[in-house]
Amino acid sequence: MSYKLFIPGPIAVSAKTLTAMTQPMIGHRSTDFVALYQSLQPHLQELFGTKDPVYLSTSSAWGAMEGSVRSVTIKKVLNCMNGAFSDKWNDVSVRCGLQATALKFEWGQPVDPEAVRKELATGAYDAITLIHNETSCGCMSDLPAIMAVVRQFPDVISIVDTVSSFSAMPIPKDELGIDIMITGSQKALAMPPGLALLSVSKRALDRAAKVQGRGYYFDLIEFQKNHENGMTPSTPTLALIYALKSKLEDIFSEGIVARHQRHAKLNQIVKHWGLAKGFVLFPKEGHGSVTLNCFANTLNIDLAAFNKILKSKHKLVIDGGYGKLKGKTFRISNMGDETEQTIAELIKALDAAFLETPKVAAA
Repeated sequence: MSYKLFIPGPIAVSAKTLTAMTQPMIGHRSTDFVALYQSLQPHLQELFGTKDPVYLSTSSAWGAMEGSVRSVTIKKVLNCMNGAFSDKWNDVSVRCGLQATALKFEWGQPVDPEAVRKELATGAYDAITLIHNETSCGCMSDLPAIMAVVRQFPDVISIVDTVSSFSAMPIPKDELGIDIMITGSQKALAMPPGLALLSVSKRALDRAAKVQGRGYYFDLIEFQKNHENGMTPSTPTLALIYALKSKLEDIFSEGIVARHQRHAKLNQIVKHWGLAKGFVLFPKEGHGSVTLNCFANTLNIDLAAFNKILKSKHKLVIDGGYGKLKGKTFRISNMGDETEQTIAELIKALDAAFLETPKVAAA
């Protein structure tokens, strides 16, 4: 059964992008691959807002996220947590045998810069993790304000997940002072899952050179050594790299500013639909994501039934809530290649399905 995804990732992939993946294979240690890899760097650096290299990792973003904390933490890592995925980063840090502190905020509440300042001021930390746009609850923290705090602690290496905000809004890595910025292919880049991209500062590489037990597959030093030769440490996912090249063509053809404006406009259209229906945004006001809307199920509708109608009758699906928010919230993506026309079609389907959806019986 064919249907379109309006979940927070993976999302719909264009025919052009899928076609790009069907190009013939080349040797990943060949001059052809070196030329392909190096051709991507200028546009990737522009998207990241950096002069640093952008590495390509055959993995989900979590591989790069785990590798980063392993590569730069010597003393202790501060994990800023305000949703399922940022919570997971603390679990990952602990499983890697690192000393880690969980700086917890309620799901849907942004990371508080002053709480970060208070914790870093103890001097106990040399690394910090942060998820810019927490998709589990649709909450976007104030990254510039947080990084303004982190920059005051020069021994602390910052690791920022921009998986669901990258390319949909400005995130100037160098200007903000982000040491390691990570994203993945299956969100706003509108590619299939399986490719992570990360840009790493010299500060972070210098720290990694002092760290024992970095492993190999996600070792930042190995990424840099291979990057210098136009290669990746291990066998790359060539099909997705072809897709990335195609997607970069699309992004720069549209224009970065126009792309950011499109995401913001479509996000507002979906937001206004939900508010007009009587729902409210789950995250704190002013901190809603620009790539999705997470609505609290204030009307108590049967979200499973709602999605079943959307899938069977309208050939699309949204998300019925993640983790402990399942059934209590629902999330609708507007990221990637969506347009005013496709969002209008989505809203028409949402309206029709809404009329057929029952309320959940009161407990």
